Amino acid sequence: MRLSVIAAALSATTLLAACSEQPSNNQTQASAKAPATQQVAQENLFLSKSPLPYMAPEFDKIGTELYEPAFDAGIKEQRIEIDAIANNPDAPTFENTLVAMEQSGTILKRTRAAFSNLSGLISDDEYQRINTKMAPIFAEHRDNIFLNKALFDRVAAVYDAKDALSKEDQRLVDYYYKQFVRAGAKLNEEQKQRMREINGDLSKLSTQFSQNIMKSFKEDTILVSDKAELAGLSDDDIASLKAAAEKAGKDGYMITLVNTTRQPILTSLENRELREKVWRTSSERAQKTNGPIAIEEAQLRAEKAQLLGFESWAHYQLDDRMAKTPEAVFTMLDDLAPKAVAKAKQEAELIQAAIEKDGKDFELQPWDWAYYGAKVRAELYNIDASLVKPYFEMNTVINDGLFFAMNKLYGITMKERNDLPTYHEDVFVWEVFNEDGSSIGLFYLDPYAREGKRGGAWMSAYVGQNHLQGTKPVIYNAQNIPKPAEGQPTLMTFSEVTTMFHEFGHAIHGLFSDVKYPSLAGTATARDFVEFPSQANEDWNIEPSVLANYAKHYQTGEPIPQELLNKLLESHTFNQGFDTTEYLAAALLDMEWHSIAPGTQIDDVAAFEKNALARHGIDYYPAPARYKSCYFSHIFAGGYSAGYYAYLWTEVFAADSFAHMQNEGGLSRKNGDHYRKEVLSRGNSRDLMQSYIEFRGQQPTTDALLKRRGLVDGNAE
Repeated sequence: MRLSVIAAALSATTLLAACSEQPSNNQTQASAKAPATQQVAQENLFLSKSPLPYMAPEFDKIGTELYEPAFDAGIKEQRIEIDAIANNPDAPTFENTLVAMEQSGTILKRTRAAFSNLSGLISDDEYQRINTKMAPIFAEHRDNIFLNKALFDRVAAVYDAKDALSKEDQRLVDYYYKQFVRAGAKLNEEQKQRMREINGDLSKLSTQFSQNIMKSFKEDTILVSDKAELAGLSDDDIASLKAAAEKAGKDGYMITLVNTTRQPILTSLENRELREKVWRTSSERAQKTNGPIAIEEAQLRAEKAQLLGFESWAHYQLDDRMAKTPEAVFTMLDDLAPKAVAKAKQEAELIQAAIEKDGKDFELQPWDWAYYGAKVRAELYNIDASLVKPYFEMNTVINDGLFFAMNKLYGITMKERNDLPTYHEDVFVWEVFNEDGSSIGLFYLDPYAREGKRGGAWMSAYVGQNHLQGTKPVIYNAQNIPKPAEGQPTLMTFSEVTTMFHEFGHAIHGLFSDVKYPSLAGTATARDFVEFPSQANEDWNIEPSVLANYAKHYQTGEPIPQELLNKLLESHTFNQGFDTTEYLAAALLDMEWHSIAPGTQIDDVAAFEKNALARHGIDYYPAPARYKSCYFSHIFAGGYSAGYYAYLWTEVFAADSFAHMQNEGGLSRKNGDHYRKEVLSRGNSRDLMQSYIEFRGQQPTTDALLKRRGLVDGNAE
């Protein structure tokens, strides 16, 4: 869940960062800016709004030397503004307290948005140094706001009189009041001091965890000297590994890891010893550096939850989410676990048979699953991956697939903006327009993997939409698609295509926001709702009219043969036992880490993981957890602690909503406009379940999810 605008300016894990530009009357009175701020403003672009369209960052002028002075000036500015609000002699009102807080921290929010985003996109030693230095400073500044008694008293007074306000205003008051209480505003002074210490420690630990992962990408590599060991890889793949080694100043071929237990290269490698080496390097990385951090973070979170009156960190986190209780999450996960494991074991039988058919006599291991699973998929569905990728050229996927579908659903059009600066030559920029020509905002796409960029795929914002300051959204998506050799086309896997549609689901959630207050806008929703729009957008990539428009051979322009397409779509649910098992294992690990009682002694991470998975009957060795604890960035360096279950929770909404749209006519403006109005535009400005009900007419059921994942017969009633 995203924090309030104030907290967003301070958080190291903010999903969206909103910019406020216009000071309130209270701020104007209070912001006789400190002399230091005035001096820095003459030299630092972060201290004034960007002159570019939509206040997009001036990437060509941003250097790391600007951040620390701007952070310093921004903290000073916001401290003055907050003090003025807290000490205002006038009676507290919605305007002079809540709205004034929404307006505070302009410099800090602007700088934080650029830094937090770019530090994950073009990170280097200097970004990491600044992050390490600033994390505890931000934590302290946040505590100075949310543990400010005078300020909380004013918020509480407005909260007690909120019934006279409009519904959206009430939503903002509720939101802020709960944020203060959850931060510890009702604690005594001794407890507040301990809270400050815990928050400072957690900020340092999560930053170090993240930086250890970044180091792992550089250090935990596999160097292959003999090209023959790479049998099974394409010439382009081998050339890419050769280039990676040369860039690192090494001879041979260098295999680097992505941030999951499963590694894509295992699908193709014929050499079993090398497959095992790659898998073990992945599975065992960062144990010495991040193992102790994971334990300490879990223990500190448990103590923090206890201070706030909760049984565990999971109880604390879920109290503010749709699931409400850990019991509800465990019930859902435990209900699916046996179905997933049973399906995975059925798949394993087919894979073991393929191993034996290949003349081998070993038992299936995790490093064998992807390789022999691909053989089974090819045999069952007669699919050769090398024959599929030429039909998914990236530019065609973007323009004739993704943008085509979005136009059919929402009437939007995209105009490329080559005149705007970017932080890297591989970044694309589009201006987004409604059907009537009115502008929506900017969309940046950063598709390729590179050194200094964190793994995975994600969405965030440089500028968030809100009517309070009149800002329109500046959104970006990031992926880690391998960049082809110079002059070669980018041919995507079907999985990468699906990810592109997924992330753009987040993007339109930010772009279509139509909310007054920045703290309630766009993706500022509960963690177990925010993944719903992204997952709901995935299925449009297999809608027949969309596929027909973009699945074309990059050289001939011929559409993908119907037989090959049918096989591709039929294979869509293959391996879902494995996929669901590895996901559930990770989600259950997350919940187990964050359900520990304060004072729980944990000495060994691997033992904790083994026992946790065994308790839930999901300790199936050939299908290990998607993330092991020591590189589980979502929960130890991101915002998903006791929240990784959200991907499955929201998939219930996504599958249910897509099935509903299909019943109502499929890819149509009627469906798209209704969904945009009731869900995508609303942010967190009203109850989230109510938004879904207004769109769907009822709460979701799990029926469509089970069919989507192939865990039940698709024809079952």
